[in-house]
Amino acid sequence: MKAAVTYEFDKPLVVEDIEMAEPIEGEVRVKLAATAICHSDIHDIKGELPGRLPFIGGHESAGYVEKVGPGVTDFKAGDRVMVTLLSSCGKCYYCLTGLPHLCTAKFTPQKNVRLRTKGGEPIDQKGKVSGFAEKALVSESQLMKIPDDVPLESAALMSCGVITGFGAVINRAKVKAMESVVVMGLGGVGINAIQGAAIAGAYPIIGVDVLNEKMENAMKYGATHMVNATREDAADAVRELTYGRGADYVFITVGSVAAINQGMMLAGARGNTVVIGLPPIQDQLTFSPMGIIATEKQLTGAFMGSTNLKTDIPKMIALYQAGKLKLDELITNRYPLDKINDAIESTISGKPLRNNIVFE
Repeated sequence: MKAAVTYEFDKPLVVEDIEMAEPIEGEVRVKLAATAICHSDIHDIKGELPGRLPFIGGHESAGYVEKVGPGVTDFKAGDRVMVTLLSSCGKCYYCLTGLPHLCTAKFTPQKNVRLRTKGGEPIDQKGKVSGFAEKALVSESQLMKIPDDVPLESAALMSCGVITGFGAVINRAKVKAMESVVVMGLGGVGINAIQGAAIAGAYPIIGVDVLNEKMENAMKYGATHMVNATREDAADAVRELTYGRGADYVFITVGSVAAINQGMMLAGARGNTVVIGLPPIQDQLTFSPMGIIATEKQLTGAFMGSTNLKTDIPKMIALYQAGKLKLDELITNRYPLDKINDAIESTISGKPLRNNIVFE
């Protein structure tokens, strides 16, 4: 099997043969149809997130079940599925209390090596997926079935980018109708935060970015106002649009400590700043707590949109089928696996919403 593997950080990915183990208890092998490139993949490639070398990245995937291991009863060969990095044990405190995205076992190292180079060297599975490959070997808990009328390349986007932005608004913040929302960063995750805010009935929905084309695009997904942070003072603009108070919710979708600090300035008293984007792991957030104490502002995180795959994905699929949730429109470009470096370079530019690696 061929897969994209990086052996050194900040080096081009290379496509080469690898060896994949057979599915064991609870595992499923999936023949991938598409994997979208997420900005956390870029962080991985640059060495800005923890992990071992060599590895195969990619975690925003969908495809067809090819083979199931012993004990797997919910899936069979031929099933159309989305593949996520949200693995869950079903037994820990968080799984049992309806928060499987916080499962304490989700990033537990695998006991058995699942991927190796032709020379026998172990390969790390980033996110327990490794979607930059023709096939993926994953836990059955990472899968959700996809109806025939949902294209797999669109379903792949729900595996991370869509649920991360949409779920941060709907699940984590629980935004209500007529509450004001600011979304900082209007890439693939930010656009889906915009979609979530629009479906929740928020107003105003203010997009903040530095690229006019991204701001114009956000209006198509439900944003009501735009702020170009290079041309106007974002804090003044947001206060003007929120009756002088500042926003009820600010969602930070860019991986930047500076953006988090700015986002807290955009929130009003008792406003909630929700951090979604992943800054480099070495970056540290520092600020005076006085502003939080005096205004009772809140700062929180949202991991993978606080998503419960079993309950949330069917609802999102229903919204897509009803024409209320845009998925197909999020795909900017499609690339074959051997052009993955071009796809990554394009993603780094910040212009595409989502670039897809397609396998069929």
